Amino acid sequence: MRLIKQNFERDGSGLVTLFPEEPEDMWYAYNLIRPNDLLRASAIRRVTTESATGSTSSTRVHTTLTIRVASLDFDPQSSQLHVSGKIAEETKFTKVGQYHTLDLELQRNFTLEKDGEEAWDSVARGIIKEACDPVKSADVWAVVMQEGLANLAVLTGARTVLRQRIEVSIPRKREGRASDHDKGLEKFFQTTLDTLLRQIDLTESKPILLASPGFTASSFQKFILDTATRTGNKALMSQKANLVVVHSSSGHLHSLNEVLQTPEVNARLKDTQYAREGKLMDDFMTLLRKDDGRAWYGPVEVEKAVEKGAVGRGGGVLLISNALFRAQDVTIRRRWVRLADKVRDVEGGEVRTLSSEHESGKRLDGLGGIAAILTFHLDDLDDDGLEVEVPNGHEVDSRA
Repeated sequence: MRLIKQNFERDGSGLVTLFPEEPEDMWYAYNLIRPNDLLRASAIRRVTTESATGSTSSTRVHTTLTIRVASLDFDPQSSQLHVSGKIAEETKFTKVGQYHTLDLELQRNFTLEKDGEEAWDSVARGIIKEACDPVKSADVWAVVMQEGLANLAVLTGARTVLRQRIEVSIPRKREGRASDHDKGLEKFFQTTLDTLLRQIDLTESKPILLASPGFTASSFQKFILDTATRTGNKALMSQKANLVVVHSSSGHLHSLNEVLQTPEVNARLKDTQYAREGKLMDDFMTLLRKDDGRAWYGPVEVEKAVEKGAVGRGGGVLLISNALFRAQDVTIRRRWVRLADKVRDVEGGEVRTLSSEHESGKRLDGLGGIAAILTFHLDDLDDDGLEVEVPNGHEVDSRA
């Protein structure tokens, strides 16, 4: 994402103009745009005109529209963002109050204006800073596979995206017909490699995880290198050091979670946002199992811990899901923004916003979307007997 223009007022209102350059930028835009914001972007509008004779004709025109945002629809697989609302400024082709859906596009500016007190809060400004950071955490590619099945996924700083699911029928090994199995396996490997090459940029050096039960992943690695040698593909051969073969319990995507927790993968991904957030959740769960009063989760309990100064300098960490910052109710969002600001700016603790599209964020969502690692022990924060309602409607006991 490229920042084109920025103008913030003292009261927290203001506008920014952004230039999305890659699909991942649409995820940041989705987390930045909220209902009641003003969004200005290029659009295609169908316009009906009536001639002097009474006949009508319909044409599609390119124009620029400003809408008051009512709803957002984000497709995580295609990284497409559709924003709907009422037109806020009259144009040659539209009137105020008409509905329109803007489809934000790559390589096209959009301007976002937020009005009202604290509209551009620390979380919103943090999203812009992260999105426009030229050294964002590198992508990690993963192929989770078993014979006949491969799931190609990409891990970014914000989410895990399934890019392609590949299924190829492979005949079973039978006495006297082993060649049928070998041919089927070779076809499967070739299809998987062709799909992978359409997705990745061979000029970049990024880890490529190959995970499977048994020897499927190591056989696929050998197939890749043999293909590079046979075809003289130097760019593909240069990826040899990036290929990381690890074991998984199956070829299904959910096995990626266990893969990412293995020591060899952690060593390769230690500098990525995904790995750092995963380690924080692991540390939290370890303290939670100890039940020594240093790990708490749930809105009421965490707020009490912050009030007592237990989430500050010396190891205090506030873990909060980005789903809480997408609340449509301004009061609810402001509650969490102010809590995060207090931990970071007043108490001197660390604030980590976890993406609900990553496994670590999903684990946090299952705990109510908010948790804290304390600098000292606190007991009985849940003495009020309050229960925490998590997003799926189940209730959980929030005591560490």
